[in-house]
Amino acid sequence: MPPISVSLAQASGARNSTASLLSAGVGRLEITLKLTTAILALAAGVYTYLGVRELLNGSPTTVFFAAVIYSVAVSVGIYAFWVFLMQFMPHVTGRGGRSLMFGCMALGSLMIVAMSSWLNASALAGAAAIQQHLAITVQNYTRDLDTANTNAIAAQGLLPDIQLASSRFAKLADAERAGSLTGTAGSGTVVQLLTQMSGQLDSLGLEVQASGKRVSALFEEGGKHLAKMRELISDRGPISARSDAFATESLALMGVIANLQQTSVAPAVKRAAASLSSGFIAPAAGGRTADLADRQTAVVGKVESSIAAQAASLSEAAEKILATPKVEPARFQAMSPAEAVLRYAGDFIPSWAGAISIDLMPAVLVLILCVVHAAIRREGLPAVSASSMTAGDLVAALRIAREVEAARRMVPGEAGPDAAPAVEPAAAGDENVTPLSSARHGK
Repeated sequence: MPPISVSLAQASGARNSTASLLSAGVGRLEITLKLTTAILALAAGVYTYLGVRELLNGSPTTVFFAAVIYSVAVSVGIYAFWVFLMQFMPHVTGRGGRSLMFGCMALGSLMIVAMSSWLNASALAGAAAIQQHLAITVQNYTRDLDTANTNAIAAQGLLPDIQLASSRFAKLADAERAGSLTGTAGSGTVVQLLTQMSGQLDSLGLEVQASGKRVSALFEEGGKHLAKMRELISDRGPISARSDAFATESLALMGVIANLQQTSVAPAVKRAAASLSSGFIAPAAGGRTADLADRQTAVVGKVESSIAAQAASLSEAAEKILATPKVEPARFQAMSPAEAVLRYAGDFIPSWAGAISIDLMPAVLVLILCVVHAAIRREGLPAVSASSMTAGDLVAALRIAREVEAARRMVPGEAGPDAAPAVEPAAAGDENVTPLSSARHGK
């Protein structure tokens, strides 16, 4: 046999050997593929049941049976979908048919994600997502409480100015008693006016101080509510019960924040400053002489100017405090685990990846089967083994074999070893020549 023929025979034998190994491997792993797909579908159904149970309302019995029916339907649908693809997709070789099969696989995968994967993610990370929602809400409430407290105690910054103005008027009154302002000692009109202004400012300062105590008490109460909310987040009990208790604490905290904003003394300071200036009535000079009365009137005019300046300063400071935007805390919204997982999906990517992988893992097996069957076809061995052939396949194979044998006999030089050798007819002139075969028979 020529070397080229030997090489071709060896290569053909190697290809047939590889194809045989691949075909045998597919046959051995058929049960494993179906069992793996069934286990993955069962796992998807279990997590789907855990996820959908949180979304249903009604009696416990109704919720249980509804969740079981839905999860069973999901498991059966996932198993049937992937088994269909494993059975048919590797044998579709046409480009158009293979494209349609890939489109069907993509569409089915999207439907599986829509009906199962997000519920799987809810079962895997639903409680953690709700805890994150509670933690973010606590952060927002802490910020709102701090802002409301800052706005409420901002008026406390006016207290030093009020006390300083009151002290200045009191000192002027003491000085006037010694005659430093009008030049005449005694407690006349100017002393009474300065004492009156000092008393009004002292009353305003006491009101600011009392407001500071109320603000501190409210802020401490809000801190207690926040501490309770943090304890609920870190607790180990059922997440639904903790969420309900959290909602109660949040409602109480919103009331504290509203009271803090109403406790601010800035509006009272602004009104008091306006009354100091607009409500000032200059008293008539009570001096015994015209000269003393004129001096008293001049001092009263200066006191009025000082009061107007002080009132304008306090009013401007109070206006800045009142211009600060009010805090509007958002009302707490309770969420189901599925809603929380969808809202905070970006923070739970590993859980989403695991939930989707449970449903779409058989897609990798389908692709592996496609590659293996393509290799078997490329190596020249039928993908169907003799043990898996049906009666129809066997009849078709025998018919094809007979047609091939008939075609070989019709081609010259391709007859089999059992065929009779061709005998050339005797020449016309050799009538006395007896064929060798006839001679042998004659003997």
